[in-house]
Amino acid sequence: MTNASSLLEAMAEPTRRAIVERLVAEPSSVSDIARELPISRSAVSQHLQLLKSVGLVHDRADGTRRIYHVDPDALAIIRAYFDSFWQRSLESFRKAAEQSKGTP
Repeated sequence: MTNASSLLEAMAEPTRRAIVERLVAEPSSVSDIARELPISRSAVSQHLQLLKSVGLVHDRADGTRRIYHVDPDALAIIRAYFDSFWQRSLESFRKAAEQSKGTP
């Protein structure tokens, strides 16, 4: 089961975040991703396996290659987390503003 905590933890690492940003722009193979990053294909594969284990990316066969893409449902979980956080923050701000109206 994918949850916001595991997704955010996976995204906390800068290289994984760069990989996800790349995959959001275009589904890609390990070789394609490694070509654009200062790390080896092996390192890219390791990062992709972690991202896959938390459900943030999926892959499909394309001949002898695997093409990785971001799972939109996982991104929706992250967005819902931040939307919830933002809503709570706005509600706190609203309450504080209403209380300050009553204070001279």
